[in-house]
Amino acid sequence: MNQPQYKLQLEDLVCRFGDLTVCDGINLSITEGELICLIGASGSGKSTLLRCMNLLEPIDSGHIWFDGIDIGVPGIDPMPYRKRIGIVFQSFNLFPHMSVMENICLAPRRVLKAKPSDVADHAMELLTRFGLADKAHEYPDRLSGGQQQRVAIVRALAMKPEIMLLDEITSALDPELVGEVLEVVKQLKGAGMTIVLATHEMGFAREVADRVCFLDGGKVVEVAEPGVMFGSPKEVRTREFLGRVLGEV
Repeated sequence: MNQPQYKLQLEDLVCRFGDLTVCDGINLSITEGELICLIGASGSGKSTLLRCMNLLEPIDSGHIWFDGIDIGVPGIDPMPYRKRIGIVFQSFNLFPHMSVMENICLAPRRVLKAKPSDVADHAMELLTRFGLADKAHEYPDRLSGGQQQRVAIVRALAMKPEIMLLDEITSALDPELVGEVLEVVKQLKGAGMTIVLATHEMGFAREVADRVCFLDGGKVVEVAEPGVMFGSPKEVRTREFLGRVLGEV
């Protein structure tokens, strides 16, 4: 039997802020092309876990294996790996004084040292793919929240990452704008992108995720396929959380 091709593996990962342990011995393996949804109450460690995967937060102990290399070791240069692991936050973080095109092209030009014409061509391909071609020369304040978040996703994709980490990317949006952003995630999954998505959108997690990971108090309580997680979770704490959120477990 062929073993799964793990793209990212977290092994006994611990991250502390002073005396507060935010990620407490987390173990999680992510297969190439898989979409994993992280669910849990606010403060459960989802956002910090994503930041650790991208090396934006140093870990106190444990391992982060990326393509077989432990990138969590102290003193490692994070930049070569951040280029390959994109992250998008709930706040759009677009530069207000730059057009959509300028926002997207900045990092590939500066970090990847890519040819400006190639960067611009790729940016326009992405904007067209996600229905934003007509917004290329607009400024962020002229866009809706959903459009700004799609631009933020395109900006991350312009770096040609191998993994996308998405941190509550719909939580700052009006309800009617959530669908257009989640549709982008569906397209990325359909194209084979490896995705880890922290979300409160349980219906979306149920529909699209390959596996769902429930975190509580900085620990992984349960990991299961959506049908199991939302239909018959094994752990009492999972049932309690979903019972509060969904009122049906």
